[in-house]
Amino acid sequence: MLPDDFDLFRTLVQVVLVIAAFYGTLVGGLYVWQRKIIFLNDSVPPDRVRAGVPHAQEWRIHTEDGLDLVAWFTPPRDETQPVVLFFHGNSGNIGHRADRMVRFENAGWGALLMEYRGFGGNPGSPSEDGIALDARAALSALRQHDYPATRIVIWGESLGTAVAIRLASEEPAAALVLEAPFTRMADMARMQYKFIPVEPLLRDRFDSLGRMPGIAMPLLVMHGDKDELIPIAMGQRLFGAATVADRQFWTAADAGHNDLAEHGAVDTGITFVNHRIAAALLAGR
Repeated sequence: MLPDDFDLFRTLVQVVLVIAAFYGTLVGGLYVWQRKIIFLNDSVPPDRVRAGVPHAQEWRIHTEDGLDLVAWFTPPRDETQPVVLFFHGNSGNIGHRADRMVRFENAGWGALLMEYRGFGGNPGSPSEDGIALDARAALSALRQHDYPATRIVIWGESLGTAVAIRLASEEPAAALVLEAPFTRMADMARMQYKFIPVEPLLRDRFDSLGRMPGIAMPLLVMHGDKDELIPIAMGQRLFGAATVADRQFWTAADAGHNDLAEHGAVDTGITFVNHRIAAALLAGR
């Protein structure tokens, strides 16, 4: 090998090593910090007065692994109305979803806004399995307050749809409502990190697609046609994996990811559920 060729070879080797080191650092960083990327939790305790729901009751939800979590509750108008168990997305806290509680209350519904571990001043750190324990504890709390499965609506938005789907695949309820759901966390990660083998690195898989065939209750999936964070194709694929006969897919043509409610999603969900609740009451007479 000539001297010039050797210098070129050495330079190429150095470049490859630098690229490899950068790639390794990137992969390692994503593995270590993935939960910081997935869970953008606001740790500030929410304030009911500031959020516009001073009348909401503050519940303490006790989990199987010993955590004591805050949640907000408003009761339904009467014994014919449902109660929503609401799971929010991966950022903020329940104080940023108080408008939902007001919308549900105006419809005569009750609502339990469940706050995850590590969010809103709650103890613990969020993870898929940890939040699943939180969800089951919230459902148990509603049952302890004498709300039967036939009146409980499981409702999730964004990341909260994965929490809702997992719970609904394991426990009975009156209906499952999903806003802007995604298929699996691996699919979401591949969209952002195209050159990294993300699947073996994931700690939290949120495999909603795999759980959809286990949903046995009325199902409503809602998605914005202009959603750039979670493409509508994911919602359609998830809907296609459902096997329950009573299911509906609703699209908001001009909605993105964060404004789906402003384009009619809440009203659509309320109408969908009310028809099923009314039918169930008539069937029980």
